[in-house]
Parts: sequence; structure tokens; C-alpha cells
Amino acid sequence: MEWNPETLQNLSQCFLHTLSPSPEPRRAAEKSLAEAAERPNYGLAVLRLVAEPTVDDQIRQAAAVNFKNHLRSRWAPSPDTGSTAILDPEKEQIKALIVTLMLTSTPRIQSQLSEALAVIGKHDFPKSWPTLLPELVANLKKASESNDYVSVNGILGTANSIFKKFRYQYKTNELLLDLKYCLDNFTAPLLEIFLKTAALIDSTASSGGSAATLKLLLESQRLCCRIFYSLNYQELPEFFEDHMSEWMSEFKKYLTTNYPTLESSNDGLGQVDELRAAVCENISLYMKINEEEFQGYLNDFALAVWTLLGNVSQSSSRDTLAVTAIKFLTAVSTSVHHTLFSGEGVIPQICQSIVIPNVRLRDEDEELFEMNYVEFIRRDMEGSDVDTRRRIACELLKGIATHYKQKVMEIVSVQVQNLLSSFVANPVVNWKDKDCAIYLVVALATKKAGGTSVTTDLVDVQGFFTSVIVPELQSQDVNAFPMLKAGALKFFTMFRSQIPKLHAFQLFPDLVRFLGAESNVVHSYAASCIEKLLLVKDEDGRARYNSADITPYLPLLMTNLFNALKFPESEENQYIMKCIMRTLGVADISSEVAGPCITGLTTILNEICKNPKNPIFNHYLFESVAVLVRRACQRDPSLISAFEASILPSLQMILQNDVIEFLPYAFQLLAQLVELNRPPVAPNYMEIFKLLLLPESWKRSSNVPALVRLLQAFLQKVPHEITQEGRLSQVLGIFNMLVASPSTDEQGFYVLNTVIECLEYNAISSYIVHIWNALFTRLQKNRTIKFIKSFLIFMSLFLIKHGSVNLVNTMNAVQSGVFLVIVEQFWIPNLKLITGSIEVKLTAVASTRLICESPVFLDGGALSLWGKMLDSIVTLLSRPEEERVEEEPEMPDIAENVGYTAAFVSLYNAGKKEEDPLKDIRDPKEFLVASLARISATSPGRYPQIISANLEAANQTTLLQLCNNYNSPIV
Repeated sequence: MEWNPETLQNLSQCFLHTLSPSPEPRRAAEKSLAEAAERPNYGLAVLRLVAEPTVDDQIRQAAAVNFKNHLRSRWAPSPDTGSTAILDPEKEQIKALIVTLMLTSTPRIQSQLSEALAVIGKHDFPKSWPTLLPELVANLKKASESNDYVSVNGILGTANSIFKKFRYQYKTNELLLDLKYCLDNFTAPLLEIFLKTAALIDSTASSGGSAATLKLLLESQRLCCRIFYSLNYQELPEFFEDHMSEWMSEFKKYLTTNYPTLESSNDGLGQVDELRAAVCENISLYMKINEEEFQGYLNDFALAVWTLLGNVSQSSSRDTLAVTAIKFLTAVSTSVHHTLFSGEGVIPQICQSIVIPNVRLRDEDEELFEMNYVEFIRRDMEGSDVDTRRRIACELLKGIATHYKQKVMEIVSVQVQNLLSSFVANPVVNWKDKDCAIYLVVALATKKAGGTSVTTDLVDVQGFFTSVIVPELQSQDVNAFPMLKAGALKFFTMFRSQIPKLHAFQLFPDLVRFLGAESNVVHSYAASCIEKLLLVKDEDGRARYNSADITPYLPLLMTNLFNALKFPESEENQYIMKCIMRTLGVADISSEVAGPCITGLTTILNEICKNPKNPIFNHYLFESVAVLVRRACQRDPSLISAFEASILPSLQMILQNDVIEFLPYAFQLLAQLVELNRPPVAPNYMEIFKLLLLPESWKRSSNVPALVRLLQAFLQKVPHEITQEGRLSQVLGIFNMLVASPSTDEQGFYVLNTVIECLEYNAISSYIVHIWNALFTRLQKNRTIKFIKSFLIFMSLFLIKHGSVNLVNTMNAVQSGVFLVIVEQFWIPNLKLITGSIEVKLTAVASTRLICESPVFLDGGALSLWGKMLDSIVTLLSRPEEERVEEEPEMPDIAENVGYTAAFVSLYNAGKKEEDPLKDIRDPKEFLVASLARISATSPGRYPQIISANLEAANQTTLLQLCNNYNSPIV
């Protein structure tokens, strides 16, 4: 891509349209940019646009984000993605420009370029970018000498970005070498700027310097703290150990010193708190991994943090500081230094001054509850990893309880009773006290190992449920005190396994009623509670609640669920949709319920097709359609045509409008509908089938698994149609394309296996040589364990369906004698790697038939191979999977998450039912020894000798035991 005024204009227009609220111009612009990204120098052109001061800031910001994502996907693309890598000359030009540009950019653009630089650094730094660190150190020295703290902070921000990799990458020799290079070159300049800035802060604060100057200096120290965190994350470097006192004395100062010039404004206070929070993270890190070296400073820091927490207000702007400070105390509480908490009155004081104030609801929590229910639930829900004050305060109690459980439980139990008494005295005014009590019980519960049930020593669960929770759930006004209702529903959800069925189900009508609550949180928690109740299993593993339990409530439940989706802000409520999915998966669905449900679901689908936003909601929506189709049509096949009338127009709209996010779902639902049809399949399906056979349909990798699923459905349903009008040739062309690539070869085998299963031999015989050619080519050029296993399964299926003679002859037709070479080099050594009950049975039976029925093995010329194959069969059938399957060496790295991409997500309820091609054979072990006994009877004395010469001693013993067990001697 050539850089000129026309390029600047075109790119600017595209980035402007990507910001459009209308989907049409936005999609068109995204498509244009995606096409442009394939051209050389695209990344460089976008970077130059970001650097262009005449372009609007919004456009430059959008370009910076695009540039960052472009680098993520193309700087070092994984072979499986199919993305074109940026060429080396372009990379060098980008590296030459990016540091200077980042240092001179506005803060928003600087943060995007900083992330982009980190992407480059992850792959190139330091080995392929040796100039970066010296360039940063030189710039840092120059900026420091002139007290240019805007540039100092830009440089430190860049260093922070590239050093972050030391926080999240696994410790390897290569990583430690990179870390050593950074430590050797950056620790001294870092300490130098840190101490210089510390002195400037002291002099500026004492002389009443400006808030703006102080702000820049504190930001510099915060960045130094973050770099300190990264460089110390893997292990304690010698330099930091030697200079620990210098670092720690400044750290302590920032926790104990006030800066009135800044702290008088919210903005300034936020800056000071960010530095303090960074210090707390550093001392928490040392507490975890350098406890011995840090212990001399511990008492001072514990006192400083405790004192600091006593002065931190409940304002949400101070949440990060409060959370990091409490985390430090939690780390101390679980360490060998926990005796700091053993003093008289310490735990009650912590409970009173730190825990309860941070657990109590604040005005900000109420506002979030009402104004942004999605974020409230994200922070509040069981299993969330979001660090809120409420959660972290309770984590501190749990930490202290590690060593002082009895004391903690006694103190908190008294607090809970006091809070409940306060509520009873004046429910209207003191409702937050009851909420606080419920939250403490829920937060301090512990999850049982390996399950979903929880326990608590704080209260008697059933007694607490009856006296505290049930009154809230039975309250007739679903809209009164909504936060209290949400807390009660959360308690019910969390302790669902411990509430007896009779007691819990008496409240089911109340849960259904709460779906009508105006509060988004309340009707979301009601839906979540119902959904989770339907998953509860008793000790015998059976579901506690079944279709008979919910059938009486089903019409009202479904009505209320669909009505809940009409509340403002809940139009795409994932908790409601998940509850719909779960209910349809459990209930007996009559036609009276099925009709309104499918209408409701397709109406929602048609609406969200216009602008898909919430992938989780969308997934549960498609799962709901799939489970409704599957279960309702199983119960009443007459519903199929009505369902098609409702669903097909929506699916056709997705295909016609190319709604990328929904195409994989649409193909899976179409497969489900095709499988439900009785031949002859309707003409509109055959039109889709024709489109499916076009190579253009297979270009998007995210669609491939779903398209394969649909193709399999057609192959099984209309095999006679496949053999007409050259369609089989097209199908095998698709197989050829898929099997050639390691990222899609497994999907190619799914197609091939279905062809073998569904078509007669005379229909495929003229293509067999071409199939073997494609497989042998891939075997020679790029074989992987995954490919070899799929190849074995295919050969086994071919043998089972069309006999060993056809298998041997067609393979040898490609190259004389190749069959035995394949057996020796691939079949025998890799048979033990097969997993999955159907696959193990298939390959074991096929291998048995090969050695017991095939003339190639029985004519005496392949006795050694016969023995080795039997050895592999015995290993496959007798040893546990973990003993015989090694970890696959070519497991790819998990790719970086490149913004939003349409990816294949399997629909559980539209999944292909796995068919056993050997239903007549119950036990492959019995089949093996019976076949061996039969052939050995024809040549007594021959086979024991071969077995003795070729089978491992352990396998000989196992085989003898099997023969005895099934009374099938080998003679």
C-alpha cells in the first residue's frame, strides 16, 4: 500500500465509518479495512495516519486501535489462522517509527501504541529488536536531565508495556535470559530516576509547588512501581535485593505521607491513591515470593497499611487502593507471620473497622444496581473474579480464619445477629443491615471440593433460610427493597443443594413471580436461581427436579420469562435466556407450549440479527431453539413442519444478509432440521445443499465445522442425491481441501467417514484411488499425530464397511506394496493412541479382522507384522488411556485474542448423534479372542509361537487371561 494523500483520505473515511452507529456503513468500512489489511505496508500506512496531526483525533484513535489489532494478528501469525504475516522490511520501518511517535502522542493514542509496542516486544524483544532498550534508556536520561516529565512518563510507560510479559509468561530459560538482559540494562537507570523523582516530590510538596507538577512526578513513581512489579515477578533479582532499603523506605513514605495540594481534589487524590495501590501490589508480591528477605520491613508496612485503610473513605474512587491494601493484609494473615493478628482485640477491630464498613452497601452500589445491572451482577455473582471491596473484605476474614477460625466465626456470628436485630427493630430504615448480614453468610461460605455445593459454619443454613430468606421471597411486593430481594435470591441460589426439595419447591411459584420484578437484577437473579435449581443432582447422581415437578408451572414460567425480556435493558438478558434454555431442556414440551416458544424465540432472533451485540445471550438463544426443536419434535413429529415455517425464514435471512456472527449457528440448526426430515427432502433444503457444495462457501474458517456438520446431515439423509449431477466429486473436492491443512484435516475426515458410511462401494469405487492419493500426499508432507489417528480411524471404517480385500487392493493400486508399509510404519505404532469408546472399538475390531481374515496376513509372509499388530491391539484394549496416550507434541499455542472475531461455537443441543458402526459387536475383547481361537484351530501350534516371539510379556499374560475369561483358547 503506497502512502500518498489518496491513501490518507481513503483510510480516514474508512475509520470514520467504523465509528458509525448504523451497521451498514460500519460493516462496509470493516470489510474494506479487512481487505486492505492483506496488502503489504498496510500497518505502516495506518501508523502514518495515526501520526498525521491534521487528521481528527477520533479517527486517529480508531486507527491506533486497528493498528494494535493488526499487529496482534499478523506480526507473528499462527499457521492455523491463515493470516498473512507482515513482511520484514515493513516491520523494520514500524519499529523505527513507533517509539518516537508514541512519546509524542496524546495519552489515549499513546496507550494504544504502547500496547502495540508490547505486541512487537513479545515476539521481537530483545533478540530481534536490540536497539529498543538502549533507545529508551538514552531518551530517559535526556528527559531526566531536562526535568521533562511528560517524556519521562512516556518512556516509563513504554518500558512498563514491554516488561509486562514477565508477569504472565511461564518461567523458561529463554524468558529468564530476556529478563537478565532487561535487569542488566534497566535497573540502574530505573532506581536513579525513582530516587531523583522521590527527592523532587519531597521538595515540591514542602515548598508548596503546583499540583500539576506533583501529579506528573507521582505518575512517574507509579510507573516505576509497575516496572518494579514486572522485573521482580519471576524471582528476586540481586540488584533489587542489594537496594531493597532504598526502595522500601520510599514505598513506606508513599503509604504514610499526605499530599494536601493534590488530595484536596478528587482527581489529585486519585493520582496519589494509584501510587499507593501500586506500592501495595509490590509489597504483596514480596510477601508472597520474597517473604524471608521482606520480613524485616513487614511490621512497619502492616501498621502503615492498617492505618491507611482506617482513613480510606467509602467513595468508589478509592476502591482500587482499598482492595490492594486489604489484599496485602490478607497475604500476611495466611503467612507464617499471621501472629500479627493474634493480639487481644485485633480481629474484632479488623471486623469492626475494616470488614463491616467495606461490606455495607454504599450509595454507589445502589446506583450501580439501578443504572448498570450487567456490571452489578458481574461483580456480585458467585464465581466472579472481580475484586470488589465487599468480596476482598470477606477474603481478609477468610484469610485470618485460616489460623483463627473459631475466633473469626464467633465474632462474625455475633455481628450477623446484631445486624439482623437492627433490621427487625426498624426494617424500613435498617434494611441495609439485613443485606450486610446475608452477604457475610454468603461470602464466608466455602465450596466443597470437586462440587458445586457450599457449606458454612457461621449459621445453620436451613434455619437461616427459613427465618431470614423465606420472608423476603414470600413478600407480595416484588418491587419493594429490590437489593434485599436480590440478596435473598443469591442466598437461595448458592445454598440450593442444602435446601430440601419439598421446602425449595414450595417457593417455586415465588421465583416465577419474581421474574416480573421491575429491577433487572432481581428478575435476572430469579431466572438464575430457577436455572441452577434445575441442575441440582442428588447423591445418586439423578436430577433432583424433573419434568413432572415443573410441568404445572410451565405455561406461566415461560410467559414470565419471555415477558422479562421486554423490560428496558433486559432485551438481551443472558440470565433469562439461559433459564429459557434450561427449562426447555427439562420440561415436557406440549404443542401448546412449543408454539408460543418458537414464535417468541424467532422474533428475538430476527431482531438481534440487525445488530448482534451480546455473544453469550446469542449462544443461549440458539441453544434454546435447538433444544426446543430436538425435544418437541421427538415428542411430537407433527410439529416439524410448523417449526420449519417459523425457523427457516430466520435462517435464510442470516444467510442472505451474511450475518457473520450467526452463520455457524445457522448451519448447525439447518443440519438439525435436515436430520428431522423424512425423504424426499424439501426443495428449499436442496437449494441450500447446492450452495453448500460451492467452494466459496468454505472460505471462512469459522464456518467450517458447522458446514461439515450440515454436509454430514445431507450425506446421511439423501445419499442417492449425492451420486447424481457430479455432486460426489464436489463433496470429495471439499474433503481434499480440508484434509490438506492441519487446522481443518479432522473436519475433512468427518466428511470422508460419512461418505464411506452412507454410500455403497460401487458409488465411490472410481474415486478411491484419488482419496488415497490425497491422504498419502498429506502423510508425506505434513503428518501430525492428530492426522495419523484420523487416518487409522478412516482405514478401520473402510475395512468394516467394504472389507479388507478392497482396503488392501485399492491402497496397493496407488503404489504396489504400500499397504504393508502403512501398516508397519503407521497403523501398528499408533494404534495405542486411539481414544474414545466408539473409536477404540472400531479400530480394535478392524485390526482384529485384518489379522484374522485378510489373506495378506494369513499367507505366511507377514508373520512378524501379524504379531506386532496383535501386540498393539492388546495394548489398546487392556491398558488405561493415560498409560498408552502420550501428550501430543504439536499442540498449538493458544492464539492471542484478536478483538472480536466470529468463531465456531458448537451447539450442544444440535450436536450430531454419534453412531456406532459395529452395533452387532458388543465387546471388542471377546471378538478378538474368539477370532484368534477360530484361526488358530485351522493351524494348531502356529500362532502361540508367533505370539511368544512378538508380544510384550505383559501383553502375553493379558491375552492369556482374556482367552481364559472368554473360554477361547489359542491352540
